[in-house]
Amino acid sequence: MSRRKIIAGNWKMNKTPSEAKALAELLKPLVDNPDVDVVYCVPAIDLLPVAEVIKGTNVMLGAENVSDQDAGAYTGEISADMLVDAGVKFVIIGHSERRQYYREDDAFLNQKVLKALEKGLTPILCCGETLEQREAGVTLDWIRLQLKSDLQGVTKEQAASMVIAYEPIWAIGTGKTATSDQAEEVCGAIRKLIAEIYDTDTAEKIRIQYGGSMKPSNCRELLAKPDIDGGLIGGAALKADFADIVNYNK
Repeated sequence: MSRRKIIAGNWKMNKTPSEAKALAELLKPLVDNPDVDVVYCVPAIDLLPVAEVIKGTNVMLGAENVSDQDAGAYTGEISADMLVDAGVKFVIIGHSERRQYYREDDAFLNQKVLKALEKGLTPILCCGETLEQREAGVTLDWIRLQLKSDLQGVTKEQAASMVIAYEPIWAIGTGKTATSDQAEEVCGAIRKLIAEIYDTDTAEKIRIQYGGSMKPSNCRELLAKPDIDGGLIGGAALKADFADIVNYNK
C-alpha cells in the first residue's frame, strides 16, 4: 500500500504569537507540496495566529497537548473541543518530554488518545526508548509495552487513521540520529505490532513517522525506507530548512 507521507513540525515551547505568525508566513510559499501532508504543531497561544496564516493552504494545524477532560476546573489545560473549534486537526500525545518532565504515564496517555479520537482529532502518538534501554537490548519490548497500553480501547478503524511517531529519546535534540536501518527496523516492528493487535490491513494503513533529529541532510534516506511514512520534526521545523524536508521528493 502506498501511504501518503506526513511531515509535522513540533515547535515545542518556542515562538511568541507574533514570531509564530512570521514563521508561518515565511514558510507558506516554501512548503507547497501537494504530495505531502504538512502539519504545524504549535504552542496553544500560537494556534489562532498560525491558523489565520495557513488558511487556504496545504498546511494543517496541530496542537502539542490535549486534556483528557471535556471541560471544568482544570486550570491551565486545553480541551479537545477548544482545539477543534480553533481549527486543529492533529495533536501530539505521549511525546517523551511530556512523559519525562510531566510524568504522563501510559494509562493517562491512553485517556488522551481516546478523548482526541472521540472529538475527531488525529493523534500523533509518540513512543521511543532511552539510550540505556537501547544498549540493554529492550527497545522493541519497551515500545510494545508503550503502544499496547496507549491503544487500549482504540478500534481498528480509529487506529488506521492515527499517526505513530517513533522517537528514540537519545536522538531528540542531541544531534544524534538513528541510522536509516535502525529507524526502519523499529518502524517495521511497530507495523508488525499493529498487525498483531488489530490486523494486516490496519497495519498497512497506519502512518509511522520517524522523530529523532530528522533534518535536510538525512531526510531523503530515512523517507526512502518502506515503513517510514514521514517525520516529526523538532529543531529544523523552526526555520526555512523545514521546507527542504517537506520537499524531500523534489
